[in-house]
Amino acid sequence: MQQTTLTSKGQITIPKKVREVLGLHLGDKIEFVITDKNEVLLRPITKKVDEMFGLLYQADRKTVSVEQMDTSIRKKMQDGF
Repeated sequence: MQQTTLTSKGQITIPKKVREVLGLHLGDKIEFVITDKNEVLLRPITKKVDEMFGLLYQADRKTVSVEQMDTSIRKKMQDGF
């Protein structure tokens, strides 16, 4: 069994073994699910590339080249957003 201690700020450190088993890395998101028995499940929030495919697609959007994107980004950076 893995244990940790709650800090005065309500924070915990997830033990290394648990991080390894769940495949957690710096910056990963996790969710806490409270069950009917008042137990908490800790689950990593993962998205696969296949789940994200087509997320930004809009049928009426005009396609642009990489060069056009770079130019637009450069202009926005110069304008200070």
